[in-house]
Amino acid sequence: MAGGSQPHDVAVGSPAPKQMGRATVDTLKTGCIAMVEKDGKPRRAEILSVRDVKSGRQFYCNFDNFNKRLDEWVPVARIDFSQDVEWPSPEKPKETKKASAPVAKKTVTQKKGQKRPARTREASIASEGSTPHPWTEFVESQKATPDPEEEKLTLAMDLDASPGADDDDAMDVDDVVIDAVSTKAEPPEQFSREEEIEKLRVGGSMTQNQAEISRIRNISKVQFGKYDLFPWYFSPYPEVFTQEDLMYICEFCLSYYGDLKSFTRHRQKCTLQHPPGNEIYRDDYVSFFEIDGRRQRTWCRNLCLLSKMFLDHKTLYYDVDPFLFYVMTSRDEKGFHLVGYFSKEKESADGYNVACILTLPQFQRKGYGRLLIQFSYELSKIECKLGSPEKPLSDLGLLSYRQYWTENLVEILLKLNADEAGKDRTSIDMLSQELSMTTLDVEQTLQALQMQVYHKGEHKIVIPTYLIKKHEALVEKQKTKPKRTIDPAKIQWKPPVFTASTRTWGW
Repeated sequence: MAGGSQPHDVAVGSPAPKQMGRATVDTLKTGCIAMVEKDGKPRRAEILSVRDVKSGRQFYCNFDNFNKRLDEWVPVARIDFSQDVEWPSPEKPKETKKASAPVAKKTVTQKKGQKRPARTREASIASEGSTPHPWTEFVESQKATPDPEEEKLTLAMDLDASPGADDDDAMDVDDVVIDAVSTKAEPPEQFSREEEIEKLRVGGSMTQNQAEISRIRNISKVQFGKYDLFPWYFSPYPEVFTQEDLMYICEFCLSYYGDLKSFTRHRQKCTLQHPPGNEIYRDDYVSFFEIDGRRQRTWCRNLCLLSKMFLDHKTLYYDVDPFLFYVMTSRDEKGFHLVGYFSKEKESADGYNVACILTLPQFQRKGYGRLLIQFSYELSKIECKLGSPEKPLSDLGLLSYRQYWTENLVEILLKLNADEAGKDRTSIDMLSQELSMTTLDVEQTLQALQMQVYHKGEHKIVIPTYLIKKHEALVEKQKTKPKRTIDPAKIQWKPPVFTASTRTWGW
């Protein structure tokens, strides 16, 4: 998209002048930069795609200096055609294509001689960049005005010290992402939407140009139970649903429909009132269900499609056989309503206890994300294993995990500091076993919070005053509003045992 500091007569990412001129509904095309209304104000936006739906023509806009999660399909009425638009330059791509034609031909010839694997995982989207690491901003914001005589609690231990920083929680705090994740948009890449659509399978499960598809959100609005959801990212639902202004999803069986009549008929026949698995946990607040991807393939695939609308980093597998899904629900007189979930490989070679984790947007900022994370570690404790989430995490997931790790480490270290005997036995391994976290996660969290120092010939952990004060404030807050947690005694679960056929891909 266009950079905010670029003048209107300069092409984004190029010093060459842009061709300016008036546009109409029929002439406005992909690559143009126009003035589009957002939040009641006209803003510069790049047109990434054009489509015709039942309500009329819509344009997919990437707004200047906005995170791509805020991209959206806009109707014609929100575009200001009274102002000139910047037209893309089609000449350069054509010249480059001609000049590189012999090279491209040679490359194709070489690939023909290579053998492709017989079967591969089908993926709808790959991460466009590495997982963000917003530790520095967190530490700086927490310290604000450092005290030169800052009091510190010390715990002797054997480890190497290295500096780092931390950030705030955001799986349940969507607003934090605007500050924690860079909203600076990247320069646009030239893609042909028509060519991309031709390469998609009928079901939309495969994409040749993953970067382009990830930028184009294909579903505008979803009715899910009593909530209206507005997707953040592309999800490979069948292409026919991209023509609908509203898609309907059954909140119990997760089947999806494009018109109200079909959805109403389905709801009259659907008898499911809870996820199709075994309930392994229940308290006064939530319930957890364990679902085998091999036994409930359709339901789990629909869950993956739903979650992909809100996860940019998620790789969507159509073969869900090797995964278990742990679904968190809230209860009322109508049934068990989906709140969030995490998936887990039946056998993870890297020891991951979470493959994918999500709290649905309508339930964010209510503490559900923390419950999901805690439940995954409680299962690891029952298995007598150390757990860690699969990398890379989404931006929200990353911030939530780091907040969870920080609070738990500070809490246990303060308890050990109060116990004289605890100071002597503190170690990375002890903290790891106590919290069921991998030693790498423990050590990286301590390093990121700058809690490791080398003092008088020995390595120590220090707890800065700002973390102590933050923990004390949290304890005071919990006196009036207790934090909801998972009660391990209420978990009715034994680690499942699988045969070779039940934990592999079911091609």
